[in-house]
Amino acid sequence: MEKHKCGWCVGDTLYEDYHDKEWGVPVKDDATLFEFLVLETFQAGLSWITILRKRENFRKAFDNFDYQKIALYDTKKKEELLQNAGIIRNKLKVNATISNAIAFMEVQKTFGSFHKYIWDFLDHKPMINKIQNYKEAPANTPLSDQISKDLKKRGFKFVGSTVVYAFMQATGMVNDHEINCFRYTQV
Repeated sequence: MEKHKCGWCVGDTLYEDYHDKEWGVPVKDDATLFEFLVLETFQAGLSWITILRKRENFRKAFDNFDYQKIALYDTKKKEELLQNAGIIRNKLKVNATISNAIAFMEVQKTFGSFHKYIWDFLDHKPMINKIQNYKEAPANTPLSDQISKDLKKRGFKFVGSTVVYAFMQATGMVNDHEINCFRYTQV
């Protein structure tokens, strides 16, 4: 018998695999949190499947999402990224990724880790929603508004409330699996 999955992923094996293994799983590792921050930044205005299909290209282009290396990218590296057809070639998003790497490390210095900082907004416990149909999930919430504002204050770019909420969903800060999805009770 096939397991019920959230409607947004059904029909595409890459989407289903991401849904089944990663989406909504609480992430407490800074390197993985930074990866999702980069991917969600580039996803702004695009579909998530577009980003997933280019994820390995992003990984190669951005030194395996190593924020310490990314923070040091120079003009030559930026130009190289803007010529890379395997990723989204958006100058503002490339620049934002570099700025975000720098801001990410500043947060680590201030709070000890990025995960401690970001999960403090939730008292280190995921929000559990009761979504019947994925279309009912909000695009943003008062909490994502608050986090977005705080991130911007700390120098992060491309972190509007909608991007932040998608980041929260992806990293398990909020469980927006449909209640009849087999992953709902697992994450």
